[in-house]
Amino acid sequence: MTDTTSNPQADIARASELGVVARFLKATEIDTRMLGMIGALLLIWTGLHVISSLRLGVNPLDFDSRTFLTPRNLWNLSVQTSAVAIMACGMVLVIVMRNIDLSVGSAEGLIGMVMGFAQVHFLVRFVGLELGNPWIWVLALVIGLALGLLIGAFQGFIIAYLEVPAFIVTLGGLLVWRGAAWWVTSGQTVAPLDATFQLMGGGPAGSIGATWSWVVGIVACLAVVFALFNGRVQRKRFRFPLRPIWAETLLGVVTCAVIMGAVWLANSYPWPIGIVNRYAAANNITVPEGGLFIAHGIAIPVLMAIAVGLIMTFITNRTRFGRYVFAIGGNPEAANLAGINTRWITMKVFMIMGVLATVAAAISSARQNSSTNVLGTLDELLVIAAAVIGGTSLAGGSGTIIGAMLGALLMQSLQSGMVLLGVDSPLQSIVVGAVLVIAVWLDTVYRKRV
Repeated sequence: MTDTTSNPQADIARASELGVVARFLKATEIDTRMLGMIGALLLIWTGLHVISSLRLGVNPLDFDSRTFLTPRNLWNLSVQTSAVAIMACGMVLVIVMRNIDLSVGSAEGLIGMVMGFAQVHFLVRFVGLELGNPWIWVLALVIGLALGLLIGAFQGFIIAYLEVPAFIVTLGGLLVWRGAAWWVTSGQTVAPLDATFQLMGGGPAGSIGATWSWVVGIVACLAVVFALFNGRVQRKRFRFPLRPIWAETLLGVVTCAVIMGAVWLANSYPWPIGIVNRYAAANNITVPEGGLFIAHGIAIPVLMAIAVGLIMTFITNRTRFGRYVFAIGGNPEAANLAGINTRWITMKVFMIMGVLATVAAAISSARQNSSTNVLGTLDELLVIAAAVIGGTSLAGGSGTIIGAMLGALLMQSLQSGMVLLGVDSPLQSIVVGAVLVIAVWLDTVYRKRV
């Protein structure tokens, strides 16, 4: 027979422990779902590092350059995540409004192909600009932004004003834009792209170096301190409950430590030896016997993703438009009765999605130094998965930008880890699909408990 008696002292200790955790979470106001996602990400990173180390027969604590948790791999991971994270920011608004966009990957491919064609053919042959002209990449990007805005407006108009379900419209867009991308160049790859345009793809030239990376890190830490201070002042002003001083200090210290740790990691990844030698020869620099260490620093696409995340967070949390989006997602009928122009808001959300698809296309094509017909293939799956894993509810009305970006990092970590471990591509798709289903199930369970 099972002993059902309990130890009173153990029960008291357990209750006390739970009370401490609950009081800590209440004092710091940390989102438990976000905390769980960070824990899952760290667990995945640790697991992939241990598995890759065992596969190579090295000690996981040695941090061999071929394992997962190395500056080289994590730097590349940040660059690979950038495009998906940027589109996930827009997908949050789309899903919050109870819609879906299945066409983002195909739109990314079409826009990338058009920008590549503009750089290599249109602006050179038809407009008459010479190769290397500083306006080429600017005009190509403007063309891409205009096309992305037009695609988003077109699909948003059909969804909002013609009342065709978003699933059908964007499913059609998935096919139409992918076919249009092939039609632009009859299936031919467009390369090479403008040298300045390529900087958006990362690499040794597409990074800001060690010094500027530390500057960015220090500025970011000062911004965190200012945000915490300003938030406390505003709470006092409107007589809202204040966080304890120790909680504010802890949040500031931990956040700044993470920022400076990320900068240190980016500065720990050096340029490849061949590029260093060519750089030294071109600039008459003597290479020491042990080699010349030049740090990559933070990659430009990562800075672009962070900028997009900050802008989108401000839009969703601090603007009337953002409040309207969440109001419509929470209760469309009530929002309409309250006088919100739900159709125009819906159309603007898809226009934002089109613009963000352009930014992602610029990063992806610049990273490859070419525009290909496979650009953006299945990115819609990763983007939707990132938003859902990040806490955006498919039922609408809730979601966060930072959660979607963490979801993108988690999804890309899985994919990058599987590539590092030599997992076949079909199995990678199976894992990504399974993770998406599990994320939706967890969201359903969470909403029922709340």
